[in-house]
Formats: sequence, C-alpha cells, structure tokens
Amino acid sequence: MKGIQKTTAGKTIARCASLAALIATLCSTQPSFAEETIADTISAGDTKLNFRLRYENVKQGAPTNSDGDALTLRSRFTYTTGSISGFSAQFEADNVSAFDNDSYNSTINGATMNSVIADPKGTEINQVWLQYQNWNTKFKYGRQRILLDNQRFVGGVGFRQNEQTYDGFSITNSTLKDTALFYARINNVNRIFGGNSAVGDHDSKTDLANAKYTGWEAGSITAYAYLIDNRDFARFSTDTYGVRFSGQQKSDALAFGYNLEYATQQESSNNTLAYSANYFLIEGSLGISGVKLALGVEQLGSDHGVASFITPLATLHKFQGWSDQFLATPPEGVTDLYFTIGGKLGGAKLLLVLHDFKSYVDNVAGQDDLGNEVGFVAATKIGLYDLSLKYTDYSSGDSSYAKVDTKKLWLTATANF
Repeated sequence: MKGIQKTTAGKTIARCASLAALIATLCSTQPSFAEETIADTISAGDTKLNFRLRYENVKQGAPTNSDGDALTLRSRFTYTTGSISGFSAQFEADNVSAFDNDSYNSTINGATMNSVIADPKGTEINQVWLQYQNWNTKFKYGRQRILLDNQRFVGGVGFRQNEQTYDGFSITNSTLKDTALFYARINNVNRIFGGNSAVGDHDSKTDLANAKYTGWEAGSITAYAYLIDNRDFARFSTDTYGVRFSGQQKSDALAFGYNLEYATQQESSNNTLAYSANYFLIEGSLGISGVKLALGVEQLGSDHGVASFITPLATLHKFQGWSDQFLATPPEGVTDLYFTIGGKLGGAKLLLVLHDFKSYVDNVAGQDDLGNEVGFVAATKIGLYDLSLKYTDYSSGDSSYAKVDTKKLWLTATANF
C-alpha cells in the first residue's frame, strides 16, 4: 500500500536504501570519486515545501439528494539530492488533513450518506527513487511520478490531494535526434484513495512503452503500447496500442492547433471479459488576440455493449467533464463532443468548457443520451499564492443510465516554498 506503514512502501524504501549503500561503497573505493562525497551530494540537494488548501462542495439531485463539503490541506515535503557521478535520489511525502472529516464521503471514513469527495486524510510516501543519468538516458527505480503525453492513458491524477504514483523501474532515452523513448515496468499502482483503503493500491505487472518524434514541422507523432496486468482488479487488465499526432501552425495573429489520436484495446491476462474496442480523438483549436477556442470529439468505443474502451491509469478528472461522471466508462462507451474558450482578463486566466455526452451504442432500453455539462475556472496568482475558483454543472440524460444531476465547486489556494 501507499501509506508509510504499509508493506509495499517498506520494500520500496528498503530496496532504494540497498542501492544507496552500494553507491556509497563504490564512491568510497573508486579514486575517480575522490572529490565527490555522499555528504557533498546531500548538502547540494534541494528542499521544497508545497501547501494546497481546498474547499470542495458537491450537490447531487434526486434520487440521492446528497451533499458533501470537504476542507482539506495537503502538505508536501520534497527533498532531491545533488548528483554524484550521475546518481541522484528523491524523497517526497504528503500529508492530507481534513478539517471536517464527517461532512463528506472520503471513501474510507464511513460517511456513506454524503457525496463522494476522494480526498481521504492520511500521510503517504508519494515518491522515493534512485536515478542514474548517462548516455542520454535516465534510469529510475522506486516510487515515481509518470505522466505520459496529455495523461489520457497514464497520469498522476494531480488534481486530487493524494496523487497517483507508480512503483517500478523506468528508462527515458533521447539518443536519437528529435526522439524521446520511454519504457517502464510497473509492479504497483498507488492510487488516490490512500494506503488505508482496501483499494488504495493495485498489484500490477504492467509494461508502458512510449516513443515520441518531434522532428516534423507539422507536429509531433507518438506511438505507444500500454500492457496492463492488474492482479487485484481483473477488468483493468488490458492491452492498448495507439498513435497520436499533435501540432500547431502560427502566424503573426493566429495560431491553429490540431490533435488526432487513435487506439485499439482488448482484454489481457486475468481479464475474462473478451472484447475489442477503439479510441478516437479529433480536436482543432484557434488562437486569436489572446483568446483560444477549441472544438473536439473524443470517443471511447464499445464492443456491442459488452465492454467499453477504458483508461485505468489515466488522470480521469481532466477528461469528460469535471463532475467525474465517467470515471468508470459505461459498457456502451462514451462519445464526448466538447467546446472550450479561454483567455486572460486582467491578471486572471479564464476557461469555459461545454460537453455533450452520448453513448457509443444504444443501451438495452434503446437510449443514448448521457447528459451534458458546463464548467468554468478562473485562476490567478497573488504573491506566493496561486488561487483558483472552479465550478461545474452536470445535467443527466436518459433515465435508463441512472445518472444524477451534479454540481461541484472548488476554491483552492496553493503556496510553494
């Protein structure tokens, strides 16, 4: 589990400590390290503190008519050593405090009559890793943050107070011109529900491969393969292969952007639900006079309503509306037609997002309306503090999908030291 008292975290720390001891032995026996000592590396390290205070309010309509209010503070301590002959290390710990733990359902506090706000209180080891960098390559072992592309398939769920991180080994290589290669072998996923939750982490034998080429003037192209073997939740065991093309063309007054993506997915390993489904994205954007407009359609397909395309390692809150109605993709799939407009007013950044949701195939009732959503965010910086107000309003569609009208409000203040 991800909590500091849990076995998996203890094993990760122990393994990192063993590697650190080996490095220390090498440093003490090799003449080339004479002027570089462990003490120098530690003293040259960087310490950071981050605090994020957030109020979140949730209101849900019939039939639940449940509310939730959460005032939470995440305190993060990060220490990164200096580099010694290419070796470095990092330790990062988070504490989430809840000022009224009974006024929302954190998923582990037993307040099941309230709306879910997935920010449970607790103390976690967020990252602890050792890294070696040489030959245009980074080798990293331990608990680490992995954010690939736009985080639609692999991300950190950074919006929540408890971040999703990964235990394993990763390699990043940039030897080839204009090319970034990434591979990771993951043995544990530390999820946002925390180490004290029965679903707080997932035992995994997962391979993540991502190759990005940026040498074309028209844009970058990325090919990826995400092979998930989830030992705790079989439905998440999937093999996904895809390609993404992203670019932008600029003139003095205009900026035109585009994103195209396609992926295919099928069951893997212990997943007994045999299916094949596709993912599709097309998005165009236009920037003019400091205002950016974007129109897109994202489709998570379905195999005749048997099972849908899913993204179990994604930063899900970032997609398909901020009300989090589709954290679990329905078996009929989801087609999201969305429009955004954003810009600056004074010192504030503003963004308006509209969504219209349909199922990829009709359900057994012959219906396809999954509802619609409108969201708004305003963000600014005052001195050391980043401040934001975020609001979203989801209206349910056809009753056969059993969705509930939902309104959510967030007030957030962040400080870094």
